[in-house]
Order: sequence, then C-alpha cells, then structure tokens
Amino acid sequence: MTTLQRTPNEVKKAARDSVVRITEQGAGAYIFCSEDAFEKRKAREREDAAYEARLLEAVGRGVADIETGRYTMSIDEAFTRADELRKRYAYGNASDR
Repeated sequence: MTTLQRTPNEVKKAARDSVVRITEQGAGAYIFCSEDAFEKRKAREREDAAYEARLLEAVGRGVADIETGRYTMSIDEAFTRADELRKRYAYGNASDR
C-alpha cells in the first residue's frame, strides 16, 4: 500500500500488463490491474477450465476403455487394431463400429 501511495505511476504501469497484488502490513488486501489485463486473465482462466474439462473427459473415456477391455498391450497390437478400424471406416461399414 505504501508503494501505491508513494509511486502510483509505477503501480499503474505494472498493472497495465499484469495483476498487481497490494498488501497491507504484509497481508493480501487488494488486486489491482488494467481492464485489458483483467480481460486477458479471464480469457486465460476460461481456456484453462475448458482444457481441464476436455482432459478429464478424455481420461474418463480412457478409464472406461480399460474397464471394458478396449486396450492393447503392444505397439504391434495397436497398429493392427488401427489398421482394422481404418479399413472398416474406409469401406463405410458404420454399423461395425
């Protein structure tokens, strides 16, 4: 808080690009930033939340695949299975999926 009182321009300059944490007697008291920095931070948090949701969904699908036996134990098996699926899709046998 002292820095804000003594050199407000420095604090404003720092707040243009990022979030500035203001403390009172060593304890967190305020967050200060420009609107642009705030909007960028919100956008980044939304992107992070969306990524986390996609990751959790993918992990859930992986766990379900393991529980139902849809996995391979070797690279050769994986390539063989991928080739089978590719051929199935290439010939339009959607009912076999």
